[in-house]
Amino acid sequence: MHLSSALVAASALIASCAGHSMLSKPASRGNVEWWGTCAAGAGCKGPCDSPKASSPFNSIYNPKTYVQRGQELDVEWNRLNHPGGFVRMAMVPFDQSDDWASFNDNILKYTCYETNCGPTNSSDTIFGHLNGSGSSPCTSTVTIPKNIPDNTAVTLQWIWYGGGIYYGQMDTSFGEYYGCSDMIVVGGPTSDEKPAPVFQGGDITYPNSGVCKYWGSNKVGDCNFGDRKPSPVDGDLLSQSLEPCMRGPEQKGAPFGMDSGSSSPDTSSEPASDSAAPDSSVAESPAAPVAPVTPEAPVTPAAPVTPVTPAAPVAPVTPEAPVTPEVPVTSDYSVVPEVTSVPEATSAPEATNAPVTPATSDYVAASESKCLARPSPI
Repeated sequence: MHLSSALVAASALIASCAGHSMLSKPASRGNVEWWGTCAAGAGCKGPCDSPKASSPFNSIYNPKTYVQRGQELDVEWNRLNHPGGFVRMAMVPFDQSDDWASFNDNILKYTCYETNCGPTNSSDTIFGHLNGSGSSPCTSTVTIPKNIPDNTAVTLQWIWYGGGIYYGQMDTSFGEYYGCSDMIVVGGPTSDEKPAPVFQGGDITYPNSGVCKYWGSNKVGDCNFGDRKPSPVDGDLLSQSLEPCMRGPEQKGAPFGMDSGSSSPDTSSEPASDSAAPDSSVAESPAAPVAPVTPEAPVTPAAPVTPVTPAAPVAPVTPEAPVTPEVPVTSDYSVVPEVTSVPEATSAPEATNAPVTPATSDYVAASESKCLARPSPI
C-alpha cells in the first residue's frame, strides 16, 4: 500500500514535465530549443531564457509592457511539483541583457521559491515534510528602481536555484533555471540612488522567517555546470541533462551574501582590520627602541671611565683614545642626556638662544534545463 502510494507520487512528479520551473508573469521571452524553459543542466546557460536578439520584444507586432518607477511589479511562477530553493530577481537595460556581470551588479531581490505555494496534499510525507507534488502558482513582487530614465527598455531576470528532489531522489538538487521579461519604464518618482538588494524570507516550510528550504547550494553560479552540456542518448531521458547538481540533505538558510552570519565579505573584512592593528602595534614597539636610542648607552661612554682603555694606549690606539677624548663631547653628550630628557627641542633653544628672543617677537554617481522532455525532477 505504502509502496503503491510512493509510485503514484513519483509518477506525478515525473509526469509534471521536463519544464521544472520557469517565469510565467510577466511573460518571459521563452525559447524554441528547450521548449520554453532554460535549464543550466540542459545546456541553456542564461543569463536569460533566450538572447536579446531573439526576444519577442524586438517585434513591432509584439505588445509592449510598460511600468513606472517605484511600482510594485507582480512576479509569478508555477511550483511544478518541485520543493524548495531561492528566486533571485535583477533588472538591467535591455541592451545589457546578454551580460551576466550586468545582472549580478543590479540585483533587486531574493525570495523563497515556495513563497506562498506548496504541495497539494500537506499530509503527504513520502518525500519529506511538505515536499509532495503540487503545481500551484507562487508569487512575489519586485520594486522598479527609481534611478531608471523615462522610456528606457529594461529586462527583468528571474533565477530559480537550490530546488530539490530530482526524479524522486530526496538527497539531490536541481541546477539553475533562468527566465527574462522585457518592458519599458515610463513615469514615476525619480532618484539617483541605486537600490540595494533585499531578501524576503519565509516559505511553506518556514513561514514568517528569514530563511528558505533548499538543497545543494544557496549561491547563484554553483549549479550552472560551467560550460558543460549534456550528450543526449536516444531512449535515455536522463541523458538530456547534467542534473542532479549536488547530493546532500534538505537545508534551510538565507541566500549567500544576504545572511550576515555567513557573508564572506563581512568575515574577510574583519581579519583585514585585525591584521592592520598588529602592524600598527609593531610599529609602535620599534618606537620604544628609539628610547634606547637615547643611548644612555652612549652615556655608558662614561664607561670610558674604563680608562682601562689606557691599556689600549699600549697600542697606539691611545691616539684613537684622544679621538674619544672628544668625549669632552661627552660633556656635550652628558648635556645631551639632559637635553634628551627635554627632547632635543632644548638643544634647539640653545642653538637659537639669541635668535629665539627676536623670533619670540615674532572636494559622484544604472544558469537552466531544457524543458527536458523529461519527467519533472523529484
